[in-house]
Amino acid sequence: MGIKKKKEMQVAALTICHQDLETLKSFADVEGKNLASLLLHCVQLTDGVSQIHYVKQIVPLLEKVDKNGVCDPTIQSCLDVLAGIYLSLSPKNPLKKVLSSSLNSLPEFFLTAAIHSFTSRLQEELNTVDLYSYRKVIDNISSCMENFNLGRASVNNLLKNVLCFLQKSFIEILEENRKCAGNHIIQTQLMNDLLVGIRVSMVLVQKVQDFQEDLWKASSSPIWQNMCGLLSIFTKFLIDDDLLQTIQSTSGLAIILFIKTMLHPSEKIPHLISSLLLHSVDCTSTPEWFMSSCRSLCCADISESAVLFLCQGTLAMLDWQNGSMGPSGEALLLDTAHVLFTLSSQIKEPTLEMFLSRILASWTNSAIQVLESSSPSLRDSLNGNSSIVGRLLEYVYTHWEHPLDALRHQTKIMFRNLLQMHQLTVEGADLVPDPFFVELSESLLRLEWHIKGKYICLGCLVECIGIEHILAIDKTIPSQILEVMGDQSLVPYASDLLETMFKNHKSHLKSQTAESTWIDQWHETWVSPLLFILCEGNLDQKSYVIDYYLPKLLSYSPESLQYMVKILQTSIDAKTGQGQSFSSLGSCNSRGALGALMACLRIARAHGHLQSAPDTWENLVSGARIKQGLVHHHCQVRIDTLGLLCESNRSTEVVSVEEMQWIQFFITYNLNSQSPGVRQQICSLLKKLFCRIQESSQVLYKLEQSKSKHEPQKELTKQHPSVSLQQYKNFMSSICHSLFEALFPGSSYSTRFSALTILGSIAEVFHVPEGRIYTVYQLSHDIDVGRFQTLMECFTSTFEDVKILAFDLLMKLSETAVHFQDSEKLQGLFQAALELSTSTKPYDCVTASYLLNFLIWQDALPSSLSAYVTQLACGDGDRSAAVVERNTLMVIKCLMENLEEEVSQAENSLLQAASSFPMYGRVHCITGALQKLPLNSLQLVSEWKPVVERLLLMSYRLSAVVSPVIQSSSPEGLIPMDTDSESANRLQMILNEIQPRDTNDYFNQAKILKECNNFDMEDLNASVLNIDTSTEINGKEEKTCDVTAQMVLVCCWRSMKEVALLLGMLCQLLPMRSVPESSDGLLTVEQVKEIGDYFKQNLLQSRHRGAFELAYTGFVKLTEVLNRCPNVDLQKLPEQWLWSVLEEIKCSDPSSKLCATRRSAGIPFYIQALLASEPKKGKMDLLKITMKELISLAGPRDDLQSTVPQVHALNILRALFRDTRLGENIIPYVADGAKAAILGFTSPVWAVRNSSTLLFSALITRIFGVKRGKDEHSKANRMTGREFFSRFPELYPFLLKQLETVANTADSDTGEPNRHPSMFLLLLVLERLYPSPMDGTSSALSMGPFVPFIMRCGRSPVYHSREMAARALVPFVMIDQIPNTIQTLLATLPSCTDQCFRQNHIHGTLLQVFHLLQAYSDSKHRTNSDFQHELIDITLCTKAKLWLAKRQNPCLVTRAVYIDILFLLTCCLNKSTKDNQPVLENLGFWEEVRGIISASELITGFPSAFKVPGLPQYLQSITRLAIAAVWAAAAKSGERKRDVPISFSQLLESAFPEVRSLTLEALLEKFLLAASGLGEKGLQPLLCNMGEKCLLLAMKESHPECFCKILKILHCMNPNEWLPQTEDCVHLTPKEFLIWTMDIASNERSEIQSVALRLASKIISHHMQSCVENRESIAAELKQWVQLVILSCEDHLPTESRLAAVEVLTSTAPLFLTNPSPILELQDTLALWKCVLTLLQSEEQAVRDAATEIVTTSMSQENTCQSTEFSFCQVDASIALGLALAVLCDLLQQWDELALGVPIMLGWLLGESDDLVVCVESMHQVEEDYLFEKEAVNFWAETLIFVKYLCKHLFSLLSTSGWRPPSPELLCHLQRMVSEQCHLLSQLFRELPPAAEFVKTVEFTRLCIQKERTSACLRLLAFLEGKEGEDTLVLSVLDSPAEVRQLTLSKTEAAC
Repeated sequence: MGIKKKKEMQVAALTICHQDLETLKSFADVEGKNLASLLLHCVQLTDGVSQIHYVKQIVPLLEKVDKNGVCDPTIQSCLDVLAGIYLSLSPKNPLKKVLSSSLNSLPEFFLTAAIHSFTSRLQEELNTVDLYSYRKVIDNISSCMENFNLGRASVNNLLKNVLCFLQKSFIEILEENRKCAGNHIIQTQLMNDLLVGIRVSMVLVQKVQDFQEDLWKASSSPIWQNMCGLLSIFTKFLIDDDLLQTIQSTSGLAIILFIKTMLHPSEKIPHLISSLLLHSVDCTSTPEWFMSSCRSLCCADISESAVLFLCQGTLAMLDWQNGSMGPSGEALLLDTAHVLFTLSSQIKEPTLEMFLSRILASWTNSAIQVLESSSPSLRDSLNGNSSIVGRLLEYVYTHWEHPLDALRHQTKIMFRNLLQMHQLTVEGADLVPDPFFVELSESLLRLEWHIKGKYICLGCLVECIGIEHILAIDKTIPSQILEVMGDQSLVPYASDLLETMFKNHKSHLKSQTAESTWIDQWHETWVSPLLFILCEGNLDQKSYVIDYYLPKLLSYSPESLQYMVKILQTSIDAKTGQGQSFSSLGSCNSRGALGALMACLRIARAHGHLQSAPDTWENLVSGARIKQGLVHHHCQVRIDTLGLLCESNRSTEVVSVEEMQWIQFFITYNLNSQSPGVRQQICSLLKKLFCRIQESSQVLYKLEQSKSKHEPQKELTKQHPSVSLQQYKNFMSSICHSLFEALFPGSSYSTRFSALTILGSIAEVFHVPEGRIYTVYQLSHDIDVGRFQTLMECFTSTFEDVKILAFDLLMKLSETAVHFQDSEKLQGLFQAALELSTSTKPYDCVTASYLLNFLIWQDALPSSLSAYVTQLACGDGDRSAAVVERNTLMVIKCLMENLEEEVSQAENSLLQAASSFPMYGRVHCITGALQKLPLNSLQLVSEWKPVVERLLLMSYRLSAVVSPVIQSSSPEGLIPMDTDSESANRLQMILNEIQPRDTNDYFNQAKILKECNNFDMEDLNASVLNIDTSTEINGKEEKTCDVTAQMVLVCCWRSMKEVALLLGMLCQLLPMRSVPESSDGLLTVEQVKEIGDYFKQNLLQSRHRGAFELAYTGFVKLTEVLNRCPNVDLQKLPEQWLWSVLEEIKCSDPSSKLCATRRSAGIPFYIQALLASEPKKGKMDLLKITMKELISLAGPRDDLQSTVPQVHALNILRALFRDTRLGENIIPYVADGAKAAILGFTSPVWAVRNSSTLLFSALITRIFGVKRGKDEHSKANRMTGREFFSRFPELYPFLLKQLETVANTADSDTGEPNRHPSMFLLLLVLERLYPSPMDGTSSALSMGPFVPFIMRCGRSPVYHSREMAARALVPFVMIDQIPNTIQTLLATLPSCTDQCFRQNHIHGTLLQVFHLLQAYSDSKHRTNSDFQHELIDITLCTKAKLWLAKRQNPCLVTRAVYIDILFLLTCCLNKSTKDNQPVLENLGFWEEVRGIISASELITGFPSAFKVPGLPQYLQSITRLAIAAVWAAAAKSGERKRDVPISFSQLLESAFPEVRSLTLEALLEKFLLAASGLGEKGLQPLLCNMGEKCLLLAMKESHPECFCKILKILHCMNPNEWLPQTEDCVHLTPKEFLIWTMDIASNERSEIQSVALRLASKIISHHMQSCVENRESIAAELKQWVQLVILSCEDHLPTESRLAAVEVLTSTAPLFLTNPSPILELQDTLALWKCVLTLLQSEEQAVRDAATEIVTTSMSQENTCQSTEFSFCQVDASIALGLALAVLCDLLQQWDELALGVPIMLGWLLGESDDLVVCVESMHQVEEDYLFEKEAVNFWAETLIFVKYLCKHLFSLLSTSGWRPPSPELLCHLQRMVSEQCHLLSQLFRELPPAAEFVKTVEFTRLCIQKERTSACLRLLAFLEGKEGEDTLVLSVLDSPAEVRQLTLSKTEAAC
């Protein structure tokens, strides 16, 4: 919506040669009125746009000349000059089109002369001999043929010459291309020339009139001979695979076009082309000219690509309409289809696959054209049941999930055309009952919704036959589609399908129903499911529905908005009217109806479906609801409400006062959003609002101007425009004030990011006015010194995003910044930047870089730096750019000087450098300064050349110092991590491994540095013995400093990183010198080569990942530059480097420095960079050759001594398959890569197996996509077997053979587990495949052959392999085949009488049965009766092998699986019968189950110390079955007790925790259901007596998990039922039981502690409510409970503990927090409230969100609901903090406890007593060198926000209540504390160094925060003493340093 300037047209001016210029001068008349004068004036202009004006005057001038003027030599010469001008212009120059358009209107009597001139000039062009000028000639021929009569006539005259020229140019260009092999730039240009030439040849044949006649077809005709020559050349192009495929493709089109033009009679064309495609050309009957030109196509085997492109030409160049080619044309159409089907099974290269899909789609288009007037036989061949359509459908089904979007789009075209083809074959018949459409619909609907192709094809089907047939099959389809809209990858497809469906449905209903009742049915079908999702769906689902589906629905049916709003308003009213109980508020995670309403209104307004005037749309939703939406608990509701206010379809709509107030309210509470997505949306929406304000202000300004001139008759706005403009200005100032306030000390990253982003948007939208554009607001007018300082301080943030935003904003305010520059301050900033650039904290150098860049661009550098520049910038360039360049040069020279000195010291001792001046910071600052500079347009080139040379040398020196550490075999552990001398000695050997240029003995003995004020080199030689690390710090005594391995390593790898980035940037941005002596660039060719060698050495030899990953980034920049470089030597460097490293990998020399560990370290990165930068539009030859070499190396090797090349190859392949930049070009090698990985996994060498596993993982991701869910076996990351094997056909025989080998091994008698480890990888692949109902009948790639081998793999002796085989089998069996497969598997199990069987075999078979049965039970496409019948058959088969579940089977593992199958059957049958038929009883199933349980060890027990494999698994399985039997018996009315084999009591008394845990889990589930009111009434008696049992168990249970579940059950039960029994059962009174519970909550681990706290709280509440008169008796326990809750809220505790505290506080809030008659003492009540405030400021979002429920409950009580305007509302934690304080202050008044409450809350305001102590200690303590330990970074909680809210509500409380302390002594202690803190703060501020906000950021921030707290407390104390709090000075301005004063004064308002 921003203001866009119209882009100025750029036109290159025309020029003419000197001879033509002299000609024009000689003919120009004195008056300047003839044509020569006009042309002369025109060519003398330098502006192309002005020349267009003169060109348009040419023809009008000639029209005034009479016919005699034809003989005028002036006009003749001018026409000749015009022809020269036309042919000299480039084809894209607008002047050329203007000239041709003008000359098309040339008077007729001038045409002959003009044609003559153009012909002669064109002839001159055709005579050109310069090969690199051929393109210009070809372009001119093309231009002449393009709507230019004179040009076409000229070409017609010169046709023979033109054809001859084209033939000659093709031959010469092709030869030149061969000579320039390796020069990518020249070759690309030549290939483009060829392509254009072929296209021009085709245009000639199609447009030149001579070709429409037969005169040229004589064999002796020159034109005929040229045509034959061109046809021969095109044939060569077609079969030359070294050319680009676009050239081959166009050549295929040209060949067919030429055949069509040259062959006579035309009836022979289809037969000839058909024989050409089918390789059946009869050489005897074929014309001789054809054989001579196209012999290679007729007699030799041609490539698949050549045949494909001939098919393309056939379909594109022949006329298929109206059956003009007759029966032979129909035969050709069918032949073409068969050829294409053959090619589809052969072609696997991605680009050719793309061509094939387009050509197949083109074939369907041609088929439709032919079918419109075809013979019956063709209709039979192309109807829905024909083999051709079947093959096309198979192609669609195979490729509709293809990763290429364009290919998937072609399948959609094909499918739509197939439906149309079938319609044409059955024209006149009813489509809906047509068997083809019916079967197609049902088969598509049977597919699962994760298949993208299903949506595409259903959409086409709906367009073809209508939606009513689809809805008749399944009415729930709209809901099903909406359900899948939580998956982002499916959302576009699902929304498009829904749109197609609801549009079709509406049209159908309107045509069927005359009344308006149809809309209700339509709403019920499409709108109701939508509203349900908006209210109750998950977050992703709702977001995608709002973004994709809702706009489409409202755009198509705007009238549905009223229906939606009515439904949702009713729902909101019903919810808020459910009484004032907390339980009616709903789930805190639900958006609810309010969120749905806001979403609907937002979309409606943004798309113009809502009247935008405030008095119209506000009637739909009240202001109170908008405010609720702006601070709603759910982030999306807040975003939608903001969107409703900000978005409008009219960019000039005036923003109302109410909207501005609501926006201000929103900003107050929503800047601190933790979600990056939410922050982005907030900033984007507010930017839209600012654009609307800016554009509407311009309209208002114009309106104001017009009103001032004359008052209009009709008012356009409610108020005068000037009033609105002033409101805008005030609003923007207020917004900026709020945003700058948000940048207070200690503000979170989220707040700063949001505030700075919004401020940046304001600066961008309300930019400085240009021209006459009115700007209502300018940010610079609201910037003062304090705000400028605030923005500067944002550089100290540890997040670079904040630094970037602050820097950009300061740059936008650069003119304003000049006014705030203080030379002393700037000098301090520069010194601070230099100090930070050598900090040992890595993030400090980033701050330094931004500070230096700011000083550079503000021209605010110290004057002392001017000595570094001797030459001033000169020339006409931009003055400001020259200043920036000079400043950058000065800073870089200064940094380099310092760096060179430091590198020299580092060469003496790397240890000293790491501890005192790590050098990477300086390099980072140099890089940062250069990045901001336009290096291609430097003015001080002579100054920059030596700087660049010094930079390179310095980089190499620095790299040489640190590289020994990075290249050592163990860079992470080179130095002791502590001061322990033993550690130093143990690492002696590692230290000896590397020998950098040290002059001391550091690398001969591990050292620990001592650090004094001045670094003493002699201390380096001190012994490590007898160092006392606990030396006390007194004054300036020396202090110890550990130089850890981390410090040295960080110094080294970051130095390498920064050098790599610097060199990469220099290559990318610096202009290159062609020769060393030239002055046209800054980098020489030799320097570039040196940089390349540097990268090669570091990438191939570095061991540290951080070093080589960043070196890779720099190297990529270099390779990209080299590939674009015109210098051929540089162009060939990447190729030379690649061959060199491949040879080094292959040779496997033991002396090689290549790293064979660490996944080959930097080698894969090196090769990645070389291949990824190869031009993608070329043939990718480097990639092809490299992949061929790597795959050959990665294969199995006989020589196990030389596996290093294999390991390298596998690691490199992994990196290449993971590289997304290679895209589909890498896909042809996937099959070979998979083979190498699977075979490599069988290697006896661990390194090979490890690398093979990593490669295999990368291949799985490349094939099946990035994992899109937690479910490892979800079909979102799977594909059908047909699709998989169609894409990788070589894997079909390979996997089948490998699987057979593995199965034979697994099935052998020996069953050795390690013989074929590749089974694991094979099954991993196979379990990701599944059959599709759309696979068709073709058995070429059938998945059937795999099934028996997978079944046999289930007999593997490896347990995990058997499980994988079972999972892999499931997708290979169709759903309707599962019952038969299960029965077959069960039949293979041994009988109890068999003597010889293997338990591994039994286990594998049972696992397969279990997984198949599970998949069958989850299937959704079976009718209930079939399902039940098939399950009964399976049950009967299962009963035949029941011995496997009994003691007759000695193996507990197989018994457990069989019992799991029995349990699964009970679940399935119960689900299918729904308790209507006692199927299990009729089958005698339960009787058998009871027998199994009765005879099991659950009843009889185990022998003592019984430990066998599978015991836990068996116990869990038999327990699950026993619990099912108990529930079944309890559910059966009249069941006798003796029929129950076991009771819950027996299970709970089991000695095995597995049994008890499962039993307790089952009971807990039932109790939870009963507590929620959803439990079955019949089960209640079984649960009634559990209280006593649970009490007994609780006292003796030792297993933590079981104990936790017992406490949960007690918590679920009503205390009235079990608490009175404690004394009888466990000999504890209720009070003692409470104490016991609280002791557990105090001492146990987190989960038990949380449950015990909940239980204790429930008991406490029970005591308080049931024993009102005896509350005093548990006063001590009550205090203990309060302390327990307080301890549970501490930040260091696990989230679970704090969530338990939240739940406790929520449930007890009415009792303890908001009770009108407080039960607890005030200190305890306030302590609980402090817990609430602490929880609301937790860094854990889950804790904060849950804590808002406490506030909601507290606001919703009878005595508090009037405290705020948000009672009964779900609010966000940001506003809940303020609301909690508001409620608390109101309660203090209600309780009349201000005298005690106010001092306590003032203490909260001042902070904890030790806060200032921390500040003091941090000023003096020894700085520990923990490199990455930043200050206490806050991501959400902001101390000063809490201070602000607390201060605000205390002021309000004191003002409204009028309370004053009855005696001064009451607050005396607080006043003394505040006074002491003021004095101490003043002292600490004085001790800070200059620019402390940058150099001592942590300490400075702490002091500022404490200062704000103290000032707020002082104001309140002054207010209580009767003084004006706002006017009280907190600290004397003289007590604080000058640089702090502005901060203090600008932020005094922040606390209130």
